Amino acid sequence: MGIRGELFSTRFSCEGRTYFFNVKENRNGDIFLSVVESKPTETETFDRRSIVVFQENMEGFMRAMRTAAGYMEKTGPRTKQETVPHQPVRIHTEHIEHTETGEHRAAS
Repeated sequence: MGIRGELFSTRFSCEGRTYFFNVKENRNGDIFLSVVESKPTETETFDRRSIVVFQENMEGFMRAMRTAAGYMEKTGPRTKQETVPHQPVRIHTEHIEHTETGEHRAAS
């Protein structure tokens, strides 16, 4: 098991934000997903927000997530008048494995 009970980690970065998807196990042996959004602030710190979804709730969570994503795909992008100009999207994903000694390494 890795640091703080981490079993698996991956991340996704775009437009100045990074999303971490961490599968962890707590002291009671419960498996859960921690999704953390991290973005830099003007004071050179990071603003972090997170949600936790326990393994027994994952099916319902994913069903609601797919429903919301389907709605977004169905409605399509908003018109120019409704949107705020944005930077081109830069995407970075990385899978991180946890070794038996608790070290992190990029998955091959």
